[in-house]
Amino acid sequence: MMDHAHDLGAVREATARLLDAAVTLDNAAVTEPSRLPGWSRGHVLTHLSRNADALGNVLRGLPMYASSEMRDADIAAGARRPLAEQLADVRESADRLFAVAAEPADWTRTVVLRNGVTDSAARIPFRRWIEVAVHHVDLGIGHELEDLPGEFVEREIAFLTERFSGHPDVAATALTDEDGRTWSTGGGPRSALVTVQGPAAELMGWLAGRRDGSALTVAGGALPALPPL
Repeated sequence: MMDHAHDLGAVREATARLLDAAVTLDNAAVTEPSRLPGWSRGHVLTHLSRNADALGNVLRGLPMYASSEMRDADIAAGARRPLAEQLADVRESADRLFAVAAEPADWTRTVVLRNGVTDSAARIPFRRWIEVAVHHVDLGIGHELEDLPGEFVEREIAFLTERFSGHPDVAATALTDEDGRTWSTGGGPRSALVTVQGPAAELMGWLAGRRDGSALTVAGGALPALPPL
């Protein structure tokens, strides 16, 4: 069962950690490439701000974004803003999301996200934690997947393996980390099972499209190709 209050606390900590790290940048660094193809650090920071507002919309029962085109245009328009403006936007948009989350609500209700995806309201704080934690790494400012909390890494692996479970284009896959924890995913026949082993951060990085899987040990076939998130 999701503990939304716990996850909101984790989001606060992750947001503070990101802001403390990003304040050491300068205006030129904001325009430099992030680790996401085609996006500068400014794109990543702006996306984080607009995502906070979008998830606030979700909790209010509103459309997450006016449209995909408007989402992309807002990110592009905000990407070249100076650092101080970027960080103020990240902070203030996060505060707006926390204010919405503090309102009395039924956290067991189903909410609608982008592209018609549905989820429990109680999982929205974890989804925000994913955005803040992973995009902090995407900024390329010294924060790596290995620096993420162990609880987050384990839960993100579970979240992503659930997402790819039953996918017809992903081979049946069994994952095991260095502590012996196991997950399964994919939609291919179990007779063609691929086993993937490695450190939890590497497993998560591969599932999230942040690592190429070269540090993982694979048996039973090639490392499965994963669809984009």
